[in-house]
Amino acid sequence: MKYQDCAEALQADDSADSGAVSLTDANINPATGLATDYLNHFNEAIMLLEMLSGCPDCRDDLLAWQPMSYREHFAASRFKGRAMAIAAYDAADIDVRGSLDTLAGTMTAVLAATRAAMSANMPPETAAALAERAAALLKPLVARAGAVINGGAMTNSGDPQAPQAVVDALMKR
Repeated sequence: MKYQDCAEALQADDSADSGAVSLTDANINPATGLATDYLNHFNEAIMLLEMLSGCPDCRDDLLAWQPMSYREHFAASRFKGRAMAIAAYDAADIDVRGSLDTLAGTMTAVLAATRAAMSANMPPETAAALAERAAALLKPLVARAGAVINGGAMTNSGDPQAPQAVVDALMKR
């Protein structure tokens, strides 16, 4: 089933409920079938990275952050349109979904490498520098993921920010 057909079917099914949610209400881009709410998962980690220099106790919160796939994020959320977001994602164009998944994988790899490098005995200023570098690498990736979700930058071929390249750049610092 094509994404648009799936979206129409979901909206028709939901319209019978008093709490019906439209694609727009659920912040799902009708052109791509993807929701920017997923990026909140990564923005939370970026916020913790940025806070680390002023609040070293945030390291524990950063270490507690766990990666989640798109489906896992929405399944665990209280997002009103979560079922619609998952169904629209499943029906989205495979190339668009693949681009988002690649970017999410890259961001997850950066965060995993950062968390692994932050040992308990790492001096706070070293941890803060590592966190600052990781946040600087993640922000453009979140922006690119937002562009994919919103209908731009839908391919990931020839990407100089491939997952291993980003992790390698992080570890060089």
